[in-house]
Amino acid sequence: MKEDILTIWKNADAVCFDVDSTVIQNEAIDELATFCGKSDEIKALTKSAMSGQVEFSESLSRRLSIISPTITQMRDFIKLHPVQLTKNVKELIDKLHHKSIPVYLVSGGFRGVIGPIAIELNVPLQNIYANKLKFFFNGDYAGFDESEPTSKSGGKAQVIEQLKKKHSYNKVIMIGDGITDAEACPPADAFIGFGGNVVREEVKARADWYVTDFQELIDAL
Repeated sequence: MKEDILTIWKNADAVCFDVDSTVIQNEAIDELATFCGKSDEIKALTKSAMSGQVEFSESLSRRLSIISPTITQMRDFIKLHPVQLTKNVKELIDKLHHKSIPVYLVSGGFRGVIGPIAIELNVPLQNIYANKLKFFFNGDYAGFDESEPTSKSGGKAQVIEQLKKKHSYNKVIMIGDGITDAEACPPADAFIGFGGNVVREEVKARADWYVTDFQELIDAL
């Protein structure tokens, strides 16, 4: 661990969290695929995307085309499949809020799924940066909003650039489990890799600090 990462962490003026396999225990798109009966085809694509083997927007497009969720399926999934928060993440975010440090959820996942997570964590909905699904008038899947930065590789870096410009943040930290999170640093001032749900060696190698339990970050505050 770099010695100055602790200083940056203690003096952060904003913290951005990935969601899937970081804030929550699983990958929501894999869970959605299982819910829609398309599990086996999707998991390998997710793994390759998170490891950086396939360009993210291509992987997202391919996975969603296979699943093709209807708006009814999405609503049922959100209603019937409550997410499991990662151990100690709520305590960590509560601690950051107590220190008046804003928290953002920056994800390649979907706003519809992340909204309830943000509410549970007391993160303002306007602090969500994630993808939007599109549907035809009959409710069939119609693609995703490709103008969202998070729909493509490098998008999380773009979000952090926007946040720094808008709010004049000096020390922004990105926390996540995937290669798209590591790629956000820079412009993030530090990248904390998280391996509490899944360990990706290529991500671990790029992290300024690598933790497997959020308690370590709580203690360091």
